[in-house]
Amino acid sequence: MNMIRYTLRRLWQSTVTVFIVLTAVFLLMRLLPVEGYFKDAYDKMQPEQRENILRSLGLLDPWYIQLKNFYAKLFRGDLGQSIVYRPKVPISEILSAKIPYSVKFGLTAMALSLALGLAMGVIQAREKGKFWDKIFTAYIVFINAVPAAVYLIFTQLYVTSVTKLPILFDRTKPSSWILPAVSMSFGGIAGYAMWMRRYMVDELNKDYIKLARAKGMSSTAIMVKHVMRNAFVPMAQYLPTSVLATISGSIYIESLYSIPGMGGLLVDAISIQDNTLVQALVLIFSSLGIIGLFLGDVLMALFDPRIKLEKRGGAR
Repeated sequence: MNMIRYTLRRLWQSTVTVFIVLTAVFLLMRLLPVEGYFKDAYDKMQPEQRENILRSLGLLDPWYIQLKNFYAKLFRGDLGQSIVYRPKVPISEILSAKIPYSVKFGLTAMALSLALGLAMGVIQAREKGKFWDKIFTAYIVFINAVPAAVYLIFTQLYVTSVTKLPILFDRTKPSSWILPAVSMSFGGIAGYAMWMRRYMVDELNKDYIKLARAKGMSSTAIMVKHVMRNAFVPMAQYLPTSVLATISGSIYIESLYSIPGMGGLLVDAISIQDNTLVQALVLIFSSLGIIGLFLGDVLMALFDPRIKLEKRGGAR
């Protein structure tokens, strides 16, 4: 029962957070000048024409009426139509063509990040201070210290010339999927390796590990049965967020490789002041992030019996 109450409480908090974020973005978008809705045609229109267009879009109604209408449509599953990006085209239609690319690349990159990052972290913990630990630490430092644009462009230009892989994404060429997916996983690999090493080193220095060694348990058994399992518990909180964030796509990488995903769509929508499209994308991205945090907290509560659920929503 405690777990159910904790989950319901966190679900309610997550729902309220999404509502606050979406409402704030909705109101901020209404503060932008109306010229953005007309692109280059603004100066060519008569004031009456502009007013008629704004009225047809519902932008002349009081803000609270606009907000009420927005949520009324949202609860019916209607994300509205694009105003500027693709005028009068349902947003669901625009997103349905882009989401599959971001999901496929995101899941592939996430699989690479988990497999390689966790393996690197385990090797670093076992070989602390030795050759492979220093090599992988150098990689982690490089990824975190060097701007992503630098090593991503380097990867695109020089790796493609060496491997003869396509430099841009082409959905008809499976080989063109390789470099974008690998590039998207660089940061995740470094992150998982760094945290896995840290947690495993912390576990290796605890008293129960020393006791297990004193009892004659082999190093492999200690690593598998105790260290790796216990080190993975604190990482469980961040897994859902990482998965959902990666699936949502990388703005820079999708632009770099000309991938028709969701990565650059939000930037484009804001720049052309397409309110309905911005609202739909903010809803998706904020929901993904908050759902990730919610699932992370639930996983922590499931995996770690030390977490208290009775008070303060599972405060640790």
